[in-house]
Amino acid sequence: MASSSRNADSHNGEIRLWREEGWWIAKDVDTGVSTQGETREVALANLDDAVQLFEDETGHSPTETELEAMGIDPAANTTGDQEPPDILK
Repeated sequence: MASSSRNADSHNGEIRLWREEGWWIAKDVDTGVSTQGETREVALANLDDAVQLFEDETGHSPTETELEAMGIDPAANTTGDQEPPDILK
């Protein structure tokens, strides 16, 4: 089993990385989030995405700068009169 680390402000960034049945498994020790990929690079990229999603579940609303970085016009970022989907309730 190999360990690696990544930059993270909210925790120490310890990652466990190993191969299992032809897949690379990556686990963020602090959050417990795990992902897999056919290569180390893909497993780690998937882990970065999964940890970001995990951390965003805390209810953090994106800033205008973050919206703009995603290509979203903050002024047009509204749900209007629509109810959010059930998964977001």
